[in-house]
Amino acid sequence: MPLDSRASDMPLDSRASDMPLDTLAQWLEEARQRGMAEPEAMALATATNAGVPSVRIVLCRGIDSQGIRFFTNYESRKGRELDGNPAAAVTFFWPVIERQVRVEGRAERLPAADSDAYFDHRRRGHQISAWASAQSRPLASLETLKQRAGELAREYEGQPVPRPAYWGGYLLRASSVELWSQGADRLHDRVRYERGGAGWTSVRLAP
Repeated sequence: MPLDSRASDMPLDSRASDMPLDTLAQWLEEARQRGMAEPEAMALATATNAGVPSVRIVLCRGIDSQGIRFFTNYESRKGRELDGNPAAAVTFFWPVIERQVRVEGRAERLPAADSDAYFDHRRRGHQISAWASAQSRPLASLETLKQRAGELAREYEGQPVPRPAYWGGYLLRASSVELWSQGADRLHDRVRYERGGAGWTSVRLAP
């Protein structure tokens, strides 16, 4: 859909309220076109079974009608927490277009074929680092990590780098999407969408 420079002046509930994930994708594309660095960056929050939270920045690698895709090491802290408690949330913030989006839902692992396809298109150095790094585990030194990456680069020289079985993707299956657009004098436009059996319903929230 063509981007409209006047879109930020439109009340959020005047948009296609049954398609909040489409709006998310449109805003992400607008942030890209405005030249924002890493517009795909999003804060991903997970929690243990005991409810202890943690949050970190990951990259969005796809948006569709079901939710948001991202990739990581399944044995990392986030991966271990999602295994025990799939409830998760992400937040995008694009100051260049004065917008924010929050998405909540449950994360599930993507099929292996999807993870293979994404891994095959990563930069080779990133493929090597997926093997070299035991993500979130104690590390003796940065030099140790670099040495291991060098060893792996030599090991796979002249051949494709396979995807590690412990590395792959997730779909955050969205149950709630909140759109936020900055307004003058902190009178921001804020609408939350909840997914139900018949589609999405919306409610306006005070900023």
